[in-house]
Amino acid sequence: MADKYVAYVGTYTHGSSIGIHLYDLDVEEGTLTERKVVKVNNSSHICRSLNGKYLYSIADEGVEVFKVEPDGDLTPINKVGIDGMRGCYLSVDQTGKYLFVGGYHDGKVTVVHTHRDGRLGSVMDGVFHKGLGSVAERNFRPHVNCVVPTPENKFICAVDNGIDQVKIYRITPHNKLSLVDILRCARESGPRLLLFSRDGRFAYLLYELSNTVDVFAYSCGKTPVFEKLQTVSTTSDNVDQKHDAASGMCFSPDGNYLFTSTAGDNTVAMFRIDRETGMLTKEFALPISGEYPKDIAMFPDGKHIAVVNHESNSITTFTVDYEKKILVMKGKPMKVETPNCILITREGV
Repeated sequence: MADKYVAYVGTYTHGSSIGIHLYDLDVEEGTLTERKVVKVNNSSHICRSLNGKYLYSIADEGVEVFKVEPDGDLTPINKVGIDGMRGCYLSVDQTGKYLFVGGYHDGKVTVVHTHRDGRLGSVMDGVFHKGLGSVAERNFRPHVNCVVPTPENKFICAVDNGIDQVKIYRITPHNKLSLVDILRCARESGPRLLLFSRDGRFAYLLYELSNTVDVFAYSCGKTPVFEKLQTVSTTSDNVDQKHDAASGMCFSPDGNYLFTSTAGDNTVAMFRIDRETGMLTKEFALPISGEYPKDIAMFPDGKHIAVVNHESNSITTFTVDYEKKILVMKGKPMKVETPNCILITREGV
């Protein structure tokens, strides 16, 4: 029997939406069918535990965790505060012991303990990034937009969109965050998201303000080493890039392609990855029939992509034609209010 897949879409709930929208996937057709909505206050980001048993969501109260039922439905377990403002990004380490929370509004990195039975425990540590001054512009105040562990699970990378840095921490034996290095980015580039290749040899850093992706060779000794190899643009050849903002990034399931989305330009770009060198070749940057494509996710067959459009309150899906280098839209946009993020994953555990 073929595996079944679902999509979870987190939304803001200050309008008519009430939380996480659950969709059934038709993988062959490249379409979504809404099944239900699970109540969560302002689910701005979600992630799944590595064992697949639990789904974590940002919430106004901090972080909420759900048990993933065999059919993909979600049953609440508990929620905990994070001793700060509402977060914007979640990830887990490879041991299943820690949940990492990125805080855009307060520039905070938070580490939450996770129990074996799925319950969220206490906040183990939290670090507030410091800005470069007291001016009001976003580029001078810390905004932690992404927190991810390195491939060997020794370090944590906190991408700060406001002060143009990736701060690298390790967790001490006493479960505290200790700063070990800083990857300094170009001023006002606005680093947003960091992904590592499946083999752990390369890192891809998306910049919201410069609308670019930097490719790094990655290695790890006593400290992590990032060696910049390449910079590529995420946008189409338009003339208004000052009003664009790179927003989403994901790999194809086979790891041979990288996809990005850019608001303003309202496009999705596809890059072919040289698996030996990690370098990118842009194949296209094409419109997605929506506004502010905040997040993107590939279908498990690698033949389709889903785009959540925050400003136009929609989800659009496309067939990816790798040979012709085009996107072919699948049906009409699906309505969903203020979608923030999308996770496509296998149904059940």
